[in-house]
Amino acid sequence: MDKPKNQLITEKSIRLLQRNQYTFHVNSKLTKTEMKSWIEQIFDVKVEGINSSRVRTRKKNRLNLNSTSKKMIIRLRPNYSIPLFVN
Repeated sequence: MDKPKNQLITEKSIRLLQRNQYTFHVNSKLTKTEMKSWIEQIFDVKVEGINSSRVRTRKKNRLNLNSTSKKMIIRLRPNYSIPLFVN
C-alpha cells in the first residue's frame, strides 16, 4: 500500500488543525479506504471521515506538462490527534 507523500502545511491546513482535520498529499491512485486503514494503523487513531480532491500541478517536463496529484483531508474523531511532522 502506498503511504502519503507528505503532510501539507498551508494557512488553510493550519486552520483545519483546530477542527482536528489533517491535510496530506498522496499518490493519485490511493483510495479513501486505503488511506483510512493506513492512518488508523500507523497513528493508532480513529478516522471519522476523509475528503479528497485532485490538484493539478505543473511540471517542467517535455512529455507531461500538466499532471495531477491528490490531496486528502482526514477528519479524526474527538480526543485523537496526529503529530504534525512525521518522517
